[in-house]
Amino acid sequence: MSHPDNTYSLVADIGGTNTRVALADGRRIVDGTVRRYSNSDFPGLESVLKRYIADEDGVDPIAACVAVAGPVRDGRAAMTNLDWTIDKETLGRATRAETVAILNDLQAQGHALDHLDPANIRSILTGPEPKNNAAKLVVGVGTGFNAAPVFDLESGRMVPPSECGHANLPIRNEMELRLCQFVSTAHGFPAVEDVLSGRGLERVYAFFGNEADDPRERAAKDIMTACANGSDERAVEAARLFTRILGTVCGNLSLIQLPFGGVYLVGGVARAFAPHLSTFGFGEAFRDKGRFAGFMSNFAVHVIEDDYAALTGSAAHLVALSN
Repeated sequence: MSHPDNTYSLVADIGGTNTRVALADGRRIVDGTVRRYSNSDFPGLESVLKRYIADEDGVDPIAACVAVAGPVRDGRAAMTNLDWTIDKETLGRATRAETVAILNDLQAQGHALDHLDPANIRSILTGPEPKNNAAKLVVGVGTGFNAAPVFDLESGRMVPPSECGHANLPIRNEMELRLCQFVSTAHGFPAVEDVLSGRGLERVYAFFGNEADDPRERAAKDIMTACANGSDERAVEAARLFTRILGTVCGNLSLIQLPFGGVYLVGGVARAFAPHLSTFGFGEAFRDKGRFAGFMSNFAVHVIEDDYAALTGSAAHLVALSN
């Protein structure tokens, strides 16, 4: 269907595997305009956006914002898990929009908070009722791992960028030390993302095979399926260790940022793990902070089950820019 010119914003969520694009009317994603494209089919973002505009009958957006899975600096983004470089000039040329913006994908998720349907938010750990403008934390677990704090200031919402998925993986016991050594042998550096991601789950599964002198490989989606139906004890073992390390890392980040407004897990892997977090020990690992164990109960933890939250956040950011 055709759209009025210079009325809607174009928003995009660029992951390591797929790019989602949609039109937004203010903060609201326009029904029926969300399209998903496989990144492997395109040489870069410009060709994706031009395809989308053509698919939407040559829509002429008034503004455009893209959320990128990678660091953004001085209006330029480099994808962490994809060989694309994105800048405002390219975004403006592709969309012909008057206003353009580029966010890290976790920044977009942070801007989405308070604009999502509560039905799409699953609570994992409860906490005290937060005060207005309490800091929040978004933690992304998908193709990669990242996290970003969310601060509501008098001047508006601020979501500082981060690349904490590339920090060292924490080690709590002998098994986790062996896991770090296994990951280091294969990849040179035991970063958080090397374990807490879709590929990371596959590495944890391979690690247990190495431990048992029975090496086998499985894709992340197959591990989660086997975990859900109980057909592979190794899959359950891998998911349980993954969950506990996720709890430890989220607990560490919470002590750094003090998100009294809540911790929000986002991303495809986080959504897949949501039904298992409680039974696999996320809460125990999250609160296992010695004399600060009781203090950790100040932080509620939720999973955002809206696959298009980053699109909403990009739209909300454009609204803030226009005010």
